Amino acid sequence: MAYFLDTTDLPAGGRVDAVHAAMAHASAPCHVIHETGDVHVRLGVWDLGSTNVFTTHATGIRLLRTGKQAKQDARPVVALSVQQRADGRHEQFGRQRVVAPGDLMAVDLSAPYDFGWSGRGGAGCVHVPVDQLGLPVDVVRRAIPDLHRSPLYRLVTDHVTNLVATADRLAADPGASALDAVNIELARALLLSADRPDHPAPTDTVLTHVRTYVRRHLTDPDLTPAKIAAAHHISVRRLYALCAEAGFSLEQWIIEQRLTAAHADLANPAVSHTIATTARRWGFRDTTHFARRFRARYGLTPTEWRQSTR
Repeated sequence: MAYFLDTTDLPAGGRVDAVHAAMAHASAPCHVIHETGDVHVRLGVWDLGSTNVFTTHATGIRLLRTGKQAKQDARPVVALSVQQRADGRHEQFGRQRVVAPGDLMAVDLSAPYDFGWSGRGGAGCVHVPVDQLGLPVDVVRRAIPDLHRSPLYRLVTDHVTNLVATADRLAADPGASALDAVNIELARALLLSADRPDHPAPTDTVLTHVRTYVRRHLTDPDLTPAKIAAAHHISVRRLYALCAEAGFSLEQWIIEQRLTAAHADLANPAVSHTIATTARRWGFRDTTHFARRFRARYGLTPTEWRQSTR
């Protein structure tokens, strides 16, 4: 599946809002600051499974993700990006660098960052969910500033460059699912080989660990705050405090994640589970409660939703 935005097709007055909405959809919510009022942007997204290819070509632009935005719910994702045109300027975790055309950088999209360029520029990246990497978030964040130290740096740079150049054909190819696994394994190998344990890990990663843990255990009906807190060696009180600081209810967030997963299952013709089985699969003990929450969230009962997608 591909998603595109080209502002040349839009009236000048609507371009800024369109770019802002598209960035939030395709990457992560952030402030989009344009260098001039003459805005020209082309975005492309191609799904390859759990990973995707994302390209941006634009007049001078700055993408600023604040700490407040980073505390909002976002699935932790690492972007491995190759600069294609103009020098990129990137800042994250207190480290700044200039990214020349042809260079590779990594961005943790779930944390604050500042990235952009002046004049006409472009970049292409592959998004890899952190929970697919099987690596601690501390390792990922510690490796991000030191990718160039990895012996795999040039190999992965060439891989991302080729993905971006051939995304249309690759996304439509029957082998796209196998390529998804390759993206994950290459990203894992790159980050592991670039990790510098002697560098202190960025602080405030507990909540990211918690969210990753919850997503991996959504099917566990006994996923309780006490169990989550124990898995992260913190008290339940501390767990609730972290969630309150980020502005969300832990229990409600878990239900939302389970409803999202069940919603996708019911729309998938390859999944033939009954409604009751789907509810139990995603941690709902009571089918009636599941149906009530599902309808409140999506405006349709689970049965109506399944029928509408078939």
